[in-house]
Amino acid sequence: LLLFIVAVLIAFLLCAGVGFWALLLGQQSGVDGGQSVQIEIPEGSSTAQIGERLAKAGVIANANMFRLKARLSGADSSLKAGVYELRTGSSYSDVIAVLSEGSNSEYFVVTIPEGFVVEQIAMRLEEQANIPSQEFLTLAKTKAAQFTPDHPYLAQAYSGSLEGYLFPKTYRFKAGTTATEAIEAMLDQFDVEFQRVDMTFPESRGISVHEVVVLASMIEREVKIDTERELVSSVIYNRLGMGMLLEIDATIEYVLPGNRFRLRNSDLALDSPYNTYRYEGLPPGAISNPGSASLMAAARPAQTDYLYYVLTSKDGSHTFCKTQDEFFVAKAKSKEVFGK
Repeated sequence: LLLFIVAVLIAFLLCAGVGFWALLLGQQSGVDGGQSVQIEIPEGSSTAQIGERLAKAGVIANANMFRLKARLSGADSSLKAGVYELRTGSSYSDVIAVLSEGSNSEYFVVTIPEGFVVEQIAMRLEEQANIPSQEFLTLAKTKAAQFTPDHPYLAQAYSGSLEGYLFPKTYRFKAGTTATEAIEAMLDQFDVEFQRVDMTFPESRGISVHEVVVLASMIEREVKIDTERELVSSVIYNRLGMGMLLEIDATIEYVLPGNRFRLRNSDLALDSPYNTYRYEGLPPGAISNPGSASLMAAARPAQTDYLYYVLTSKDGSHTFCKTQDEFFVAKAKSKEVFGK
């Protein structure tokens, strides 16, 4: 009788175990589904690494279960690298089937450097992602209102321009991506990055989000050495606080014909709201598209008494000055280094 009871218990446990694993292996991932996500599977990824990447993105619920399912289905060694459009909450079997077949979508990888202006972005997108530059320029320079419902801060954009808000980074665009879709991707990335920016100090000085972006765009164009970003930011804030002209060359360079990034003495008389040698305060719009470091420096300047900075080294570093006398000394040093 005892042996009979033990045999029944063993059989019951075996059945329960088989049923449990069958349930797990056949079930949906258990993640709330429906959202489309883009997943890149690098060459040489193991099944475990693929499972972890998928689980992190919410495509499946459990990386270990994905690995077990792939092994039991014989697909463990047939999962292919590539870029995939998947959905959160997918079943293990569906995801394995897609990855076994391989990606048939063509993607373009485009890197937008920090400090690029709209025209440079448009040119690069056309050259590297087949996105028409003229279509992009029309939207990016005049149609900010079209994107304002999803990005309310664009209500402050100057003259309908998205300059300053097209976040620089490496993007992966699917073949056939439109100019509108590319802009949305850049604005969405700006939203993500700007969440890290602490607006406490700018707001205490009456500086808006748009003005922080403008200020950051100036820092991006002026600074080559990362450690100087907050110092240049402090000079701008100090001069604004004293009602001084900012006298920043990059703001004039921005509006020269063809966005010519060279400045002559005759250009200082240019009649433009971007000419900070003639008009007080910040220019009305951004002069480049800044990265995270410049955005954060624009909201968190160093606490200094500096009112001037002069390029004095060929590595791009500046000498920072508190007085006009110090400024003249730095200017003389700059002439020694650069011969002009």
